[in-house]
Amino acid sequence: MRWLFAPATDPVPRQQAVAAAFLRVLLGLMWLYNVAWKRAPDFGEDTKTGLYKFTAFAVSDPVLPPYSWIVEHAVLPNIQVFGWGVLIAETALAVMLLTGAWVRVAALLGVAQSLAIGLSVAYGPHEWPWAYWLMIGAHVVILFSSAGRAFAVDAVRSRTGSARSLGLVWGAVAVVAGAVTVVGTAGDDPLDPRGYILGSSDPSVSLGAYNLVGGVVLLVAGALVLVATLGRAAFLGWAAALVGVGAALSLYAQIGFSDPSLGGTATSAAFLLSVAVVAMTVAAAPGRASPSPSPRD
Repeated sequence: MRWLFAPATDPVPRQQAVAAAFLRVLLGLMWLYNVAWKRAPDFGEDTKTGLYKFTAFAVSDPVLPPYSWIVEHAVLPNIQVFGWGVLIAETALAVMLLTGAWVRVAALLGVAQSLAIGLSVAYGPHEWPWAYWLMIGAHVVILFSSAGRAFAVDAVRSRTGSARSLGLVWGAVAVVAGAVTVVGTAGDDPLDPRGYILGSSDPSVSLGAYNLVGGVVLLVAGALVLVATLGRAAFLGWAAALVGVGAALSLYAQIGFSDPSLGGTATSAAFLLSVAVVAMTVAAAPGRASPSPSPRD
């Protein structure tokens, strides 16, 4: 159990650590993109779409009969509760994998979630069963790798990486994302609750959708992270974390219930939470310098 929660930063050659980190971030982007269509409050039950539709494939196109029975008699009748569980789990996966925080916990959760998805949809229409084997395998690789040794909160936790580097990259990404959003919303309705999408459905990559207010929030959060990192000002890091968490919670409270004031989806909320996690890491270790490389790096 201690190993599971410990930083995933075992000494390995640097190229191996970077490759594992690349796979980790790639998986994080996968979960980040797909969390958007898990929409409360009914998660597609009324229209037989979304999460409800794909979960129901476990019954109409069963992979494992005992699992199908559980889905039919326990999951689908309680899809609202189950849906929130999926939303929380996949948000946690996106945030932890992208930021490299508690990487082994995220990897184990990813194995479980990938298995559950595969047992639900692998035999469904237009599905490719090998996609779910590969998802499971990729998370197993992360579980037993040093995927938290490069560009990760885990590296900061174990003092093998720099909070400064992490803060500068994430702060810059948030600032650029906010600036692109502000420019992109300069049109007919800058407060459109659907927001301006930072990404595309063609490669299935997105950092979320935001209207003008959401773009300004991203700009502010990113700028606070940068200043906190460069100025070693912990209170600004905590302020950035507060902005990110507050904005994310507002989206969760509004999406599916009313027009989100920031414009966006659950993907937007997960990205804001990722910025907040990095901001908290910077705030907790504002003066930590980059460590000397180990002999194996």
